[in-house]
Amino acid sequence: MSSGTGENPAEQSWLIAANVVRWRRYGEGGQELRPGTKSYRGGSKVYVIESYAGSAHEHLTTIGRGRHTGTYITLDMATRNLHTFRAVPVHSPTVLRLCEEADVGGCWTTRADAEELAVRLEKLAVEYRTTDWATAHPVPCRCHECLTLSPV
Repeated sequence: MSSGTGENPAEQSWLIAANVVRWRRYGEGGQELRPGTKSYRGGSKVYVIESYAGSAHEHLTTIGRGRHTGTYITLDMATRNLHTFRAVPVHSPTVLRLCEEADVGGCWTTRADAEELAVRLEKLAVEYRTTDWATAHPVPCRCHECLTLSPV
């Protein structure tokens, strides 16, 4: 399939996409709620380009559109602030360039490798969100876990 815009077809890389939690617990004992994160809006799509295996994948390097500027940014963030990890083919020249500039080797060559890591990261994110705070949730609570468990 040719797009007719160039001689070489666009390169495709596999990355792991995830969404930023809409609300996260914050403050002493996790009794406060904040929307999204300082850098990303809640619900924003980000691409995971690096996971730190030495720290049990507790922090990830991500590429996504910044909360304030709307331009792509690259930053490290806690795994617990992401959900719905999935393997996706990426064609965006900007995302691929930022991935290459970060020089972390996060573009997976096969779909199977990306899918395997996405499943593992989803399980870890749920675990980190449930064990991060030793106290009960505030009432009413709008954190990601409570929102996904509540009836529609």
